Amino acid sequence: MRSCYRTLLGPMLLAVALASSLSAQAVNEYEVKAAFLYNFARFVEWPEQTFRTEKDPLRICVLGEDPFGSSLRDTVNGKSVAGRGFAVTDISDAEAASSCQILFISSSWRKHSKAFLAGHRMPGVLTVGESEGFCTQGGVVNFKLDGGRVGFEINVDAAAQANLRVSPKVLSLAQIVRSGVQK
Repeated sequence: MRSCYRTLLGPMLLAVALASSLSAQAVNEYEVKAAFLYNFARFVEWPEQTFRTEKDPLRICVLGEDPFGSSLRDTVNGKSVAGRGFAVTDISDAEAASSCQILFISSSWRKHSKAFLAGHRMPGVLTVGESEGFCTQGGVVNFKLDGGRVGFEINVDAAAQANLRVSPKVLSLAQIVRSGVQK
């Protein structure tokens, strides 16, 4: 019985951690997504060469129209992961994407996502989208709405190609995609 509780306790604690940035008040979709982005930073390991110095911030970039308003910046403001603060940047072209650790590709970029993901291999960049088929096109994480709730899927092959290690705790909460096949 104890091992059953331990098995359930890890994912439950992670779910609480993923929601910890949210207030008790009703929140909108992008406040929830901002909290997930912050917590992905906590539960993903980047390759050593990702950062030039020990003080470099973890960069979250938004490619396309920024749907977050101030919620993403508010969520990470004053927080750090492994001693690194955060820098949130809006970018308008794919060339700037390689300097990011988390790259959120907004739905406004949906028609460019497939070509972008096929043409840009970016080691050390966690690509996150919100469009149908994003993970099967080579993105690492894709947000999905299900009954008004924000969930996510993870392409574990794309994560491995980007040299990212995603915590098993996060994987246990995700719908897993391998080589374009959902499980």
